[in-house]
Amino acid sequence: MKIAIIGASGRIGSTLAEFLKDRYSLRLADLDLSKLEPYQASKHEIQELNVADLDACQIVCKGIDVVIHLAGDPSPDAGFYESLLENNIKGTFNMFRAAKDQGVQRIIFASSAQTIEGYPLDAQIYSDMPTRPRNLYGVSKCFGESLASYFAYSEGLQSIVVRIGSYDSFQPDAKQLTARDMSAYISPQDLCDLLLKAIQAEELPPFTILHGISDNRFKRLNLDESKKRVGYAPKSDAFQLSQIPLHDERR
Repeated sequence: MKIAIIGASGRIGSTLAEFLKDRYSLRLADLDLSKLEPYQASKHEIQELNVADLDACQIVCKGIDVVIHLAGDPSPDAGFYESLLENNIKGTFNMFRAAKDQGVQRIIFASSAQTIEGYPLDAQIYSDMPTRPRNLYGVSKCFGESLASYFAYSEGLQSIVVRIGSYDSFQPDAKQLTARDMSAYISPQDLCDLLLKAIQAEELPPFTILHGISDNRFKRLNLDESKKRVGYAPKSDAFQLSQIPLHDERR
């Protein structure tokens, strides 16, 4: 099996490439290839890619079994005309179009918990609830989820959406996470494991939404579907990593 990681130089993409490099043959694509130089002498391929260029997307998908689409502007404050239209709207369409045209078996689209951030913070979100974005970045990810559904049911391209929460590595000098971010936290280890399970899963429906957070004490996103569909078993807990006790220890 050959895997294409689109956006392989990003925070998630670079970690995922390292995680998968001994498991699969990889094609690593991004605009910035500087972080991918260690792979130059390996069996893996490196390709410069602007996702707004459909022809380039067609080339990067040729001969690929599974595409993991991580590219795009990740900022909740990104402007629509300044960035989102080219990178998150046009770029996402191009990747789905190219994946279908080139005979890719499965595409995994990196969506975001920002697709549901309009719900009250004390609500736990299930994958079958309507999207409710609070910013235009979330809107662009809702577009990607709808596009995945269209390509799955209308064009026969198996599509998996992974709604990624607050991706963080708990660096010692990092600022304290908010309660919301802890409830939506996902560790690099858990996210890599979820994406690996999404690659390997069998007997999935044409279109699947998986929630990507860790096993946090309080969960912004419900994990039932992720556990049922692909056997996701997260290990991290943001509250435990933050050393917040479960019980009040005062006497």
